Amino acid sequence: MRAAVFLMLLLPLAACNTTMPPPEPMRGSLTYGNRVVYYGAAPGHVVDHEFPDKFGYRVFEKYVVQPDGTLKLISRRTGSDYWKIHR
Repeated sequence: MRAAVFLMLLLPLAACNTTMPPPEPMRGSLTYGNRVVYYGAAPGHVVDHEFPDKFGYRVFEKYVVQPDGTLKLISRRTGSDYWKIHR
């Protein structure tokens, strides 16, 4: 009985296994406009980038250095304003 309940709870979660496409570069991104940026760090190194968008919101991007030295955009999130909050 416990196994049946466990499977009933687990099955909907297993069906939700979707992957998001990688974010597209936007104006202000390091790789916007098919620009190729080489970064002198070891492959796998994560690079943070922060800039304001056209509405003044803070955009935080993360890039990973590829084996050939280029940057690949892996994530983006947006903050509410561009004022730096120190924690």
